[in-house]
Amino acid sequence: MSYRKEKKFRLSHYDMSKVMNSLRNLGMKNLHPKRTINSQYFDNLSTDMFVDSEEGLLPRKKVRVRWYDDKFNLLNLEEKVSSIEGRFKESKRIDAQVFKNMKKNGILDNLYGRLFPSVLVQYQREYFTYENVRITFDTNIKYKHHDISVWFRDFERVVEIKVPVDTSDDFLEKIFPVPTSRFSKYARAFLLKNRNL
Repeated sequence: MSYRKEKKFRLSHYDMSKVMNSLRNLGMKNLHPKRTINSQYFDNLSTDMFVDSEEGLLPRKKVRVRWYDDKFNLLNLEEKVSSIEGRFKESKRIDAQVFKNMKKNGILDNLYGRLFPSVLVQYQREYFTYENVRITFDTNIKYKHHDISVWFRDFERVVEIKVPVDTSDDFLEKIFPVPTSRFSKYARAFLLKNRNL
């Protein structure tokens, strides 16, 4: 387990294209092919993970099952923990039957209690690397709540930079001279549903 820094930037379609082209000209390289990310988030019945995320409480976590494109045979159970020391993610492979049981019976978490399916998040991600920094560009973001059949479309685009926790902010600002912004896809799913965006 290693801690890392995550910086997020909300950009318009025009600004994202401009930043991507600029970084490519400076030497940014593709890291992985573009793919669709699917994340089934879990939360307790009081949605405390959403509340803690909105209030910025520490420590807090998010629990999700993630898969890429239509590869339902490659499922990962992930816990993203935010703490004073930084952020880290733990991941383990599970099979489709385990995922089915989790959705039916819930997951027991030592911090939040019994967790049930909450929100399905889907988006397209492009992966790059530049100066040993991992940069991802997320577009076509949409959300589906477990109790509602409709998808909510999010027209924002987000760039994430992930680096070791000891990387200086000055170094990051030279690479990406754009103000950071808070962007939790899980939290935005609730805000869109409640028309608070």
